[in-house]
Amino acid sequence: MSMAVSGPANSSGHDIVEMNTTPLIDVMLVLLVMLIITIPLQTHAVKLDLPARPPAFPPLPPSDVVDLEIDFDGTPIWNGMSVRDWMQLDGYLLNAAAKVPQPEVHLRPNRLAKYDAVARTLAHAQRLGLTKIGFVGNEQYIE
Repeated sequence: MSMAVSGPANSSGHDIVEMNTTPLIDVMLVLLVMLIITIPLQTHAVKLDLPARPPAFPPLPPSDVVDLEIDFDGTPIWNGMSVRDWMQLDGYLLNAAAKVPQPEVHLRPNRLAKYDAVARTLAHAQRLGLTKIGFVGNEQYIE
């Protein structure tokens, strides 16, 4: 029964309706027991024997940085020089992808540049094998 109704002890003649909280307490206790059972499973640790001193690797040579900007009209700008067409950009991207280690390409799209131009540039870079591409200048999009 989900509620208890008082009997003739009520002098005003109205029924007193009280919610039965026993099922709620039962559910809470079941959840508590489940929590108590599952917490020890999450705290098991795996013992690892780590080396006392990390092996000394030679430092990696610093990689070159290529600044690739996308102008407001979709024109790519490679290290400050305007690119005439997509064939010239593909040549620049192929040369950069062939270098070891690959240079980092810092892509800086103009705030007014269309998404299509930026996506096309990223697709060309990925298709030609460039893997180190990052967006810079994102602070211009904060309003």
